[in-house]
Amino acid sequence: MTVLIPAAFRSGLALICAAAVVALTGCSSGTGATTSPTTTTPEATATGTATAGSDSSAVESVVTAANAYLATLSDDQVAQTVLDLTNDNAAAWSNLPCGSSCRNGVEFSTLSDEQLSAANAVLQAALNTSEGVGLDQVMQILAADDVLNAAQASGTGSSSGTGGGGTPSGDAPSGAPSGGGGDQSGAPGGGGDAGGGGGYSSGTYFLAFLGQPSVDGTWMLQFGGHHLAVNITYADGAVEGASPFFIGVEPTSWTADDGTSYAPLDIMKDAVQAMITSLSSDQLQQAKLSESFTDVLLGPDADGDFPQTKGGIAVSELSDEQKALVLAAITPWASIVDNQTSEDLLATYESELDQTYISYSGTTELTTQGDYIRIDGPSVWIEFVCQDGVVFSNQIHYHTVYRDHTRDYGGELSF
Repeated sequence: MTVLIPAAFRSGLALICAAAVVALTGCSSGTGATTSPTTTTPEATATGTATAGSDSSAVESVVTAANAYLATLSDDQVAQTVLDLTNDNAAAWSNLPCGSSCRNGVEFSTLSDEQLSAANAVLQAALNTSEGVGLDQVMQILAADDVLNAAQASGTGSSSGTGGGGTPSGDAPSGAPSGGGGDQSGAPGGGGDAGGGGGYSSGTYFLAFLGQPSVDGTWMLQFGGHHLAVNITYADGAVEGASPFFIGVEPTSWTADDGTSYAPLDIMKDAVQAMITSLSSDQLQQAKLSESFTDVLLGPDADGDFPQTKGGIAVSELSDEQKALVLAAITPWASIVDNQTSEDLLATYESELDQTYISYSGTTELTTQGDYIRIDGPSVWIEFVCQDGVVFSNQIHYHTVYRDHTRDYGGELSF
């Protein structure tokens, strides 16, 4: 069994994968099949407006894993990891390679193997273990950062001035996390990823808890690094919100040394593209936005900034087949958390489909900077955008964000 393990997790994750508790996409035969499967929409019949919930035993598992992780940390590390649930702390996430200057928690590159194993157990308990989403997808995003790190170190990235191009190859580097130690603050500004600051690696990721993990209180789990921000809010033993959730990737695909190909966001790209290309020419004209976009609108530091007016075409005007494609497009983002919570969220979004709008800017090809697709409902908000690459500057890469008008941060905070 070949397992895609980011460098930062190789030692700590070995026991978990050996136990085969979860079916990671990377746990493949290594035959070169691209790990971007099609997600089947969970069965969820909407009978009114559902609220997000979860299996209490699943939440108990997260709490148990979180407290076990905290028990491995020093007092100073606990003080960095367990923080108050405040607006400022909740909003401390980013898609930039800016390390601890824009995130809470302890940098993974500084943790021992025991601590990394305990941290991964938290992620395994909190994230969906279905193939292609949740934990599987998150681990591939961390591995993509190791690919970026290796490309920069070897000068094979096209922004290094050495040419480059094509599909990046090579597995995540083995051994200790590379390029991750220390604070990676000070990344250049100017929009996009503002990369090139050396902050790319699976070791430059952070896990924090806002509030004390418990089955009867209110608290948040935060996990993130470059191109990833996971924010899950728990209250009274249930998941109250699974957003904001930012996920992006560069390179969009690569081939590991064992011949296995990875394209972690293709499950999202293919879903939104199938939705938007199902529209007729007249519908496409209604759906096209007048604005152009170089990044997602509601990324970091944009909490509560939902547009007052929905743009595009109303899903109520679409056929049943097209409506099914809209729900299928929402599914990969809503599937970040456990199956029960995902099904409850999707039931809500399905019940609100007729009040939901879909739109796009640029082209529907999703191959050029500025190609952009949006889903905006009474609750759900999803954006998918193409940007020019940073390390592989002759390629595009993807940024996406999932928010909920009422459930961001569990609805516990006001922005």
